[in-house]
Amino acid sequence: MKIMLRFLPLFLASTLAGFAADVPAPAGAPAPTPPAAGGGRGGARPPVPAGANDYDLGPDSLVQPGVPQGTWDKFVWDKSEIYPNTIRDVWVYIPAQYDPKVPAALMVIQDGVRQYAAREANDDNRAHRRTPEYCTPTVLDNLIARKELPVIITVFINPGSFKISPTGTPDFANRSVEYDTVSDLYSQFLAKEILPPIEQKYNIRKDVAGRCIAGISSGAICAFTVAFNHPDWFSKVISDVGSFTAIRGGDVYPQLVRDGGKKPLRVHLEDGTNDNRSPDSPKRDWYLQNRLMLEALVDMNYEVQYVLGHGSHGSKHAGAVFPDTLRWTWRNEAPGAKASKM
Repeated sequence: MKIMLRFLPLFLASTLAGFAADVPAPAGAPAPTPPAAGGGRGGARPPVPAGANDYDLGPDSLVQPGVPQGTWDKFVWDKSEIYPNTIRDVWVYIPAQYDPKVPAALMVIQDGVRQYAAREANDDNRAHRRTPEYCTPTVLDNLIARKELPVIITVFINPGSFKISPTGTPDFANRSVEYDTVSDLYSQFLAKEILPPIEQKYNIRKDVAGRCIAGISSGAICAFTVAFNHPDWFSKVISDVGSFTAIRGGDVYPQLVRDGGKKPLRVHLEDGTNDNRSPDSPKRDWYLQNRLMLEALVDMNYEVQYVLGHGSHGSKHAGAVFPDTLRWTWRNEAPGAKASKM
């Protein structure tokens, strides 16, 4: 068993090959409110302590002079047979280093446009309801240019909407159905509708070591569902503040992991000690359910990284550590790295 704990001023990062004991909160971190025994859906959530989300972006998340930027290929998907009458933005990011003669890695991100696609943390992105904390295109530009990541074509997918407001704002009304439902339907949506035209247009790796799926909150449990059902499609999962809770039955996952046998997945879990605590309903306590997921993955000897901060349910902490998340997730695929066995 190998345990590596890395203490930084505002968060705790843990890489575990086998570890089920409680991980302490960072020194000086706002203390979480522990969940109480009980059930039901009632009970107010404890207030989030002041300063719980005080995380700043580092240089890897900022546009750097001289670093070539990739380009966008954007389309709207409104022809779904699996989710009828839905409409969604799909943005594809092509790194400057992409060579059509060389297969590129693939990363698919749920809540992609609305949560991950902003290049910079600025008011324009906030005005368009694009969360500014990830700065994913910029992080990809910087890390690919330094050969800390392979060349990755990244697909940013929004959840389905039924209506678009006069100002252009989607309602995302089908998000929970698509993301929180514990079924194979969304996997088939990706495989049959979204990815085929992208894979026809771009030269993308078919080997599972070159493919990752990611998301935040309900998008995170969605990403895990796809990879858990199809480890032959994706070998890497990034889950930030994952909703492994009793929204649409997602609290069953720790037991499913234990019952399903070890699958060839590398799993990154990020969470905060103040993530949607629910003292009166443990199955709807995000922090507790993520810990149960961690313990199940560790018990089954998965390759798992657990990065714990003290934030609430959001992307401030996940965005701050995102460059390191990508480095860990893709470490065997970076140029010059030891080849992955996945």
